[in-house]
Amino acid sequence: MNALPGITATNPVNAWPVIRRRVLDRRVTWSGPLAMVAARSVFALLAQGLVTLVFAWLQNPDPVKAGTAWWQVTGTLVDLGCLALLFWLTRREGIRIRDLIGLQRGRLGRDALLGLGLLLLAFPVVMIGGSILSGLLIFREIQPGEPMLAAMKSLPLWAALYARSIWWVVWSFTEQLTYNGYALPRLQALTGRTWPAVLIVGLGWALQHAFLPFVPDLRVFLYLFIQMLPLVLVMQLVYLRIRRLPPLIVMHWGMDLFSTFYFITVV
Repeated sequence: MNALPGITATNPVNAWPVIRRRVLDRRVTWSGPLAMVAARSVFALLAQGLVTLVFAWLQNPDPVKAGTAWWQVTGTLVDLGCLALLFWLTRREGIRIRDLIGLQRGRLGRDALLGLGLLLLAFPVVMIGGSILSGLLIFREIQPGEPMLAAMKSLPLWAALYARSIWWVVWSFTEQLTYNGYALPRLQALTGRTWPAVLIVGLGWALQHAFLPFVPDLRVFLYLFIQMLPLVLVMQLVYLRIRRLPPLIVMHWGMDLFSTFYFITVV
């Protein structure tokens, strides 16, 4: 875990020695990756707060609860905020956002198959394990009802169609860019070690999911945080092994598309 990778043919712009040179040139500082680790949580809370204010203005009897249902629609606002920050930070480094992806046209088919393999094998095992661990630690039961009730939502047809056609495409892509493509390799270069970078990004990434949605219940908040922690750690380890985002984006697309059908009903 402490070994630092060298320049690779798959993504030399985002390789450790290249980023390290930008660290020495002060084009990469702590503020950038730490801001990106926190950004999605902050933007998610702001987006839900905006929806809650709208429901309060409409005199909804429970605007907070009503606002929790919309994050798979308003999540695109989170993505736009993160992409704007990434655009500014990458320009400061002298690179482009696409340089974070590690896209290789000759490997697209294999990357897609690898992503599907991760989705079918790693995701169920890690996610089920995280859910069981979180349920036992927080609720003292394997399948607690409160988090499931918080996750289930009813949306108008147009909102459900948006979530199932657009939201997941942008969300998964931007999330992988934020944590694996940008924050993780830069924190690795700044700390000079791998495990602190994985820990910082993992905690911030899991924290983001505790705000999706944000429910004013500490047990639900902790459940969502712990549930996602094993999965985000595994995704980081996969990225550190392959140094390319396309397989992880494909895996993430599958997870998020499934969630739009499993957790959303149409009213």
